[in-house]
Amino acid sequence: MDPQSGKLALGSVQIPMPRSRIGRVIVGLGLIFGGVLGFLPILGFWMLPLGFLVLSHDLPFVRRQRRRIALWWARRRGRKAEQR
Repeated sequence: MDPQSGKLALGSVQIPMPRSRIGRVIVGLGLIFGGVLGFLPILGFWMLPLGFLVLSHDLPFVRRQRRRIALWWARRRGRKAEQR
């Protein structure tokens, strides 16, 4: 999340986020709740990782988990690049 613009950057897509902490937590929890109901037609399981990504900006436990996953992913991609 870009602290100057207040937007969540996912590649080339930028999503505006609330400036207040409580607003971001509510959005993150709402996305996670919607992801749990992903079997319904409009909602989807794609909402779970997006909700955790929004929460990782404010909650240290979620931030640590996101960093671990990012490191694991980078190492995995590095190993696959070496095998080629």
